[in-house]
Amino acid sequence: MKTAIIFDCEFLCLEGSQRRFWCAAHDPDPVIAQIGAVKLGLEGEFPILDTYKSYVRPIDRFGERYPLDPYFTNLTGITEEDIDAHGVALEDALSGIDSFSGGARFWSWGKDELNMLAISCYVAGIQPSIPARRFDNAVKLFIAAGMPIEDLAKTPSNKLADYYGVDHPPLRGHDGLDDALSISYTLQHLMKIGQLQPEVFDRT
Repeated sequence: MKTAIIFDCEFLCLEGSQRRFWCAAHDPDPVIAQIGAVKLGLEGEFPILDTYKSYVRPIDRFGERYPLDPYFTNLTGITEEDIDAHGVALEDALSGIDSFSGGARFWSWGKDELNMLAISCYVAGIQPSIPARRFDNAVKLFIAAGMPIEDLAKTPSNKLADYYGVDHPPLRGHDGLDDALSISYTLQHLMKIGQLQPEVFDRT
């Protein structure tokens, strides 16, 4: 079955980091601490075939682990205990999600790959293991499905399923896997009702 990988990353921040573009003297580099992904079937009933979740040890420019700010933990639910118990090196997380993908294209709400690869790999001093050409912006899919640009601009990934009135299990916003599921449930719905053609995944 043809598949697409819908993914989302959570990356370090302090309160106000986003509006400062992570440029304040005390802002951490926006390296990733969590990757969540969904394998979405593009045929038949467009099933969710599998999921993936990885905690990543966020490393600074000197190879030391960043502490998690309480604001980040409150926003994402990711704790120091999660990283200590389940966190893996960035190389291992990238290898894991690459294996999970089976070579399918990756889609995120925006360009999460820049934090997952361009920034995190640069800070860690490693070569990105997944080429940029394998990633694309899921916003293109929603444009193809007719979502108004003004609504796209104000709808975060964790609110997409609610925007379309899609029934789904409870999801936590700013959790990598749950945000990827919100996108996936919505894409699944749009394909089932014929508002999005699966061929669009190959044309964008």
